[in-house]
Amino acid sequence: MLNVSTELYRPDWTQVQRLVQTLLQAEEVKNIYLMDNSPEQAGEEIQSGLTSSRKTHYIWNNGKNTGFGCAHNIALRDSIWQRTRYHLVMDADVEVQAEDIDKLHHFMEHNPQVGLLMPKVVNPKGGLQYLCNLLPTPLDVFLPVSIGKKRRFRYELRATGYDRIMNVPNLHSCFMFLRTEAALQARLFDERYSTSFGHIDLTRTIHRNHLTLFVPDITIVKHNEKESHSQPHTIWHKIADRCRYFNKWGWLFDAERRETNRLTIQLCMTQDK
Repeated sequence: MLNVSTELYRPDWTQVQRLVQTLLQAEEVKNIYLMDNSPEQAGEEIQSGLTSSRKTHYIWNNGKNTGFGCAHNIALRDSIWQRTRYHLVMDADVEVQAEDIDKLHHFMEHNPQVGLLMPKVVNPKGGLQYLCNLLPTPLDVFLPVSIGKKRRFRYELRATGYDRIMNVPNLHSCFMFLRTEAALQARLFDERYSTSFGHIDLTRTIHRNHLTLFVPDITIVKHNEKESHSQPHTIWHKIADRCRYFNKWGWLFDAERRETNRLTIQLCMTQDK
């Protein structure tokens, strides 16, 4: 069994309702947590529609935006208390088939060394999104893409073709299928991060003792982020979180990053397809 949580901030409620209906069709889903960090609480009619099933729990944070990691940690702690073996952290704008969630659950059951996995992610037009990344250096996150195209190509492991299972130290936050025990060993999300950038911190920590896999046999659709995510205050939070990350792990001198990235490139480029 698994629990699912999604963090909301002024979401498209039609999109959220569609996601809830899909999750309810998955046989292995036990509880669905809708963690709402919006300034305004969802209307009664919306809440009533979302929570028509006893599996669905709408939690509004009284108008306080505590951040991505803090919101998901509330749900993760419930999974730990319930001894639910798996927990799926996902964005509300992701489209996934119910049977694919069950297939990923089956994969985790038969691969106990895996602590986290992410499927192939495409955009609504079917274009591949390159979300399997190395551990970032300051240049990877601060250098404009137009200037650092060659570096971005390497950072996103594009030369692998994204057509095989890969053990990657940095998987995107849009769909994190977690083994709850592995997340607990990693001490969950670091709540000092206010944005989803904290997913790198968590994936990196889990990667130390477990496999963190990209599994291309399953495909999900990730829609574009809202325009509000590019507003000045949001950009400031993103910059601040990147600084927090490098203050924690090291800016120029990070021996673990160097060795992890070296091994990742070596294995992903040389393993048989």
